[in-house]
Amino acid sequence: MTETDVLVIGGGPAGTWAAIRAAEAGADVVLADKGYTGTSGATASAGTGVWFVEEEQRDDAIVAREKIGAGLTERSWMVRVLDETFTRMHEIARVQRYPFPIGPDGNPIMDDLQGPEYMRRQRLRLQRLGVRILDHMPALHLLSDDDGTVSGAVAVDRWTGTEVHISAGAVVLATGGCAFQSKTLGCDVDTGDGALMAVEAGAVLSGMEFSNAYAIAPKGTGITKNAFYNWATFYRADGSVLDVPRSKDRTLMATTMLTEPVLACIDRATMAEQTMMRTAQPNFFLSFDRLGIDPFSERFEVTLVTEGTIRGTGGVRIAGTDCATDVPGLFAAGDAATRELIAGAWTGGGSHNAAWAACSGGWAGQGAAAFARQRRRPTGLLLRLGGPGAARYRDVMMAVRDRVLPYEINCLRHADRLVPALDSLDDMWANMAVDPTATGEDRLRAREATAMLAHARWMYHAALQRTESRGMHRRFDLTELDPAQQHRLLTGGLDTLWSRPEPDWLSATGRAA
Repeated sequence: MTETDVLVIGGGPAGTWAAIRAAEAGADVVLADKGYTGTSGATASAGTGVWFVEEEQRDDAIVAREKIGAGLTERSWMVRVLDETFTRMHEIARVQRYPFPIGPDGNPIMDDLQGPEYMRRQRLRLQRLGVRILDHMPALHLLSDDDGTVSGAVAVDRWTGTEVHISAGAVVLATGGCAFQSKTLGCDVDTGDGALMAVEAGAVLSGMEFSNAYAIAPKGTGITKNAFYNWATFYRADGSVLDVPRSKDRTLMATTMLTEPVLACIDRATMAEQTMMRTAQPNFFLSFDRLGIDPFSERFEVTLVTEGTIRGTGGVRIAGTDCATDVPGLFAAGDAATRELIAGAWTGGGSHNAAWAACSGGWAGQGAAAFARQRRRPTGLLLRLGGPGAARYRDVMMAVRDRVLPYEINCLRHADRLVPALDSLDDMWANMAVDPTATGEDRLRAREATAMLAHARWMYHAALQRTESRGMHRRFDLTELDPAQQHRLLTGGLDTLWSRPEPDWLSATGRAA
C-alpha cells in the first residue's frame, strides 16, 4: 500500500493546483491521474479564457455574473475567486515563467491561457515540489476508516492492470465533470467518476439540473471552442440567415437541427481578427485546414455536442471555504465540484470554470493538508466504498448516451421526454449486471459506465424537480422563471434518488423550506 498525507485524484488545473498548495503547506502529496498529468483533459487540449478582472472593473463583473447566474451566485465567493485568480495569474508568470502575450499597452494579457503550455508548466512545478505523480493510474473507489472519514483510494495501473491501494490523511477529488464521451475536445476522460465516488462516500451534489450545456462544433469533429462563433453568420439549408442569439442559448439552433442542417461561416471577422484567431486558438483551425475549408469565407455544417457538467455548473456540494465536502476527509475542486457559488445557473467553457479550477484546487489542497496534519495518516483496516462496475459496459455507455446526447431530450427539456428517459435510466440502474471479476482496463471502463449512468439519473431527476426555466435549465413545458424556486437544489442517492432545496441557502435568504 502507498501511503501519503494528501491524495489528489485528477491531474488537470484543479488537481495540479491542489497538489501544489498541499505540498507548499508541508504535506506529502500523491497525485493520481487517469491519463498523463499535463496532457489529458479539456484544458490541456486547447486554450482557455480565465475570469481575470482588474480591481476597478470587478464590481461590474460581479453584477453581470449575478444577472446571468439567475440569482444563485454568492457574492463573497465571487470576490474571493476574482482576488485569488488575480494573484494566481501573476504567480504563474513569476514562478512558472508563463509567457503571457503583451498587449498594446505594454502589459501582459492575463485573461487567456494556452492549455498545453499552462499544464506543462504545472507538471514541472509538481515535480520540483516533490509531488509523486502516478500517471495512467485512475482511482476507482474511495477508502474510509471505521468512522466514515475518507482515507485514500483504490486505483488501477493501466499499464499492468495491477490494483493499487493509496492510504491518505485526506483526499481531493479533481476528476472533472461528465461529458458522456460525446467527443467534445479533450473530455473523453471526464466520465463523472469523482461524483460517483463522492456519493458512494455519502456526499451530496448541487446544481445537477444545470448540466445541459451544448457546444458548437463543425460536424464530424470535436472542436468545441465557441468564442469565434461570435463572428459567425448561421444559415438554414436553403441559404437563409438563421438569427442565432449571440448568447449561449442554443435553443433555436437545436430546434432547427431536428429537421434540417445548420451551416456557419465566420464571415464577420476582419483580417486582423482572423490573424488573432489563428494565433490564439490554432487547434480550432486544424480540422478546417485538413478538410480544405476556409471558415472565414466558406459555409460549413455545424452540430451541437453535449458537454454535460463540463460547461454546466453541477457537481459535488461545497460545504466549507476550504472546499470540504459533506464527508470528513474529502475535498472537491474544479468541475468535479459545483460552480454555482460563482456561476449560478449558467456558465460555459473556460472563464469562470477556469478561474474556479485554479482557486478551488488551491483551497482544497490547503484544506486537505490542514485536515491531514491534524488527523495524521489513517491506521488499521480501511473499507472500500462502492461496488463493482457495470458488466457489458459498452452497451451501458451507448444506452446512456442515447438518452443524454439528443437535443430533443436534454437541450429542449420537457417532462414528456425527461420522464421516459429517467424511467429508462432508473430501470437500467436497477437491473444493471455487475462484473466483480473485471480487471485492468475493463474494470476502469465498467466503473466509467456506472458513473455515466449515475450522472444521467442525477441530472434528469434534478431537472424534473426544478419546475421552471432558470439559466441553462430550460423547460419547454414550464417556460417561466419562478421566484419561489430561487434556491440551489441538492441531489443525492444511488438506488433511490432525491432532490431538495439546500437548507443553508434557504436559511441565508430567509426562505422557508
